[in-house]
Amino acid sequence: MTGAPQIFDSNLIRRRRDRFALGASAHDFLLQRVSEDFSERLAIVRRTFATAVNAGAYHGVVSRVLRQAAGVTSMIDLETSTELLAQCDGPCTLSDSEILPLAPESVDLIVSGLAWQLVNDVPGVLAQVRRALKPDGLLLASVLGGATLNELREAWLLAETEVSGGASPRVAPFADIRDLGALLQRAGFALPVADGDTFTVTYETPLALMRELKAMAASNMLVERRRTPVTRGLLLRAAEIYKERFALADGRVPATFEIITLTAWAPHESQQQPLQPGSAKTRLADALGATERSAGERVGIIPTDREAKE
Repeated sequence: MTGAPQIFDSNLIRRRRDRFALGASAHDFLLQRVSEDFSERLAIVRRTFATAVNAGAYHGVVSRVLRQAAGVTSMIDLETSTELLAQCDGPCTLSDSEILPLAPESVDLIVSGLAWQLVNDVPGVLAQVRRALKPDGLLLASVLGGATLNELREAWLLAETEVSGGASPRVAPFADIRDLGALLQRAGFALPVADGDTFTVTYETPLALMRELKAMAASNMLVERRRTPVTRGLLLRAAEIYKERFALADGRVPATFEIITLTAWAPHESQQQPLQPGSAKTRLADALGATERSAGERVGIIPTDREAKE
């Protein structure tokens, strides 16, 4: 256990991932999307990764795709759920989601698909990844961003306020893309990049969306969640508000997902480095074809009243 605030119930997450294993392949469309994206990104890198690790592997769908990717020689799956781990194809290890069993500078590539948005200590996990990567090793990870399920969040908030006179947290507080980029820098990575992909999936009804989230092991796992069962009246009112506010012309309802992808490297002397101030060999004015003037020289500035009088 780390000293970070405990936002998510780790034991509940593990139990629900065990349950997700029963029908994982029927509800893994987000992981499939991440797998294809990771494969395309690694194809551009054109490097050999002799030792790769998938942290938070679920049922191994990301690893199955990346083992076919050019440059990935070996992929080891780390997963907290024994039921999901049993479905992974290659080498695998049972592992806590927040404590990575990796020796310093032992791995060439670490990937993680939609697992770290549910850890309590993201900075701590990134620090462990940075330590485990060999110099010039690559981190490629995806997490759900702040725009995810904003429609569902709003519907539950309004329904609980109306029915119960107050609201409890129902949808996880997903991270902002700028915060994640800053965390990569804080962990000591080189060339950090965070980019987002926001898209919409439609469902026949709000209840169909909620059923899929439950099947995906993505329902409420917050420590501060309300422990009493949801009443039928509250559930139906949340679904009703969802349809009233967000239903499309054909009657279906949209659900927004934002996937933020993090790309960063362990520092190495071969990587691009910023030039020292004053080391440029070509003047900017020459490159732009402009006339260079001193900083104190004014051009095309309308004088103030005081300057006009003087």
